[in-house]
Amino acid sequence: MATGLKVGGDVEQALDSVGVPSYVLDTTGIVRWINPAAERLLGDIRGRHYTSVVAPEETRRARELFSQKVLGTAPATDASGFLVSTAGTRVAVELSAVPLKNGERVVGVFGLIEEHPDHTPAAPPPHLTPRQVEVLHLLEQGRSTKQIAAELHLSTETVRNHIRRLFRALGVNSRLEAVAAARVASPD
Repeated sequence: MATGLKVGGDVEQALDSVGVPSYVLDTTGIVRWINPAAERLLGDIRGRHYTSVVAPEETRRARELFSQKVLGTAPATDASGFLVSTAGTRVAVELSAVPLKNGERVVGVFGLIEEHPDHTPAAPPPHLTPRQVEVLHLLEQGRSTKQIAAELHLSTETVRNHIRRLFRALGVNSRLEAVAAARVASPD
């Protein structure tokens, strides 16, 4: 049975005209192609590593999702998160990506970006470390200490230490207060 797109058209030219931001990464994570819609959203990031536009607190998760596709352990990934444009603006997005294959060998990653303009991302308080921002983001999602430890590949005691330091940095005493303080400190 024949597989693949064998219609004789130029797929890259067609994707250049699509209004949905699209991109292609090589297996090392370098942006090899973006369409004009992605360039309007993020700037011209060709030749840069994809993590250069991932919000600092999301970098570890982005690397894990990328690795899943390159290693072939995930046929596709869908994730929400924040990207940072070349102008420094945080952009809330949904990312859908799949491995690009040549036969059975993964040669890159193709993805689509859906912007969420109705979800204006609040910048984290500037005095927090990237790890504190990452922990705060997971607290905002209602994650337990065990869940945070599993997601960040840390011990529960290390996560407790990060949470204590986060509380001190924000001048609060509870998870709820931390989330509320961060939202107040970050104008929308």
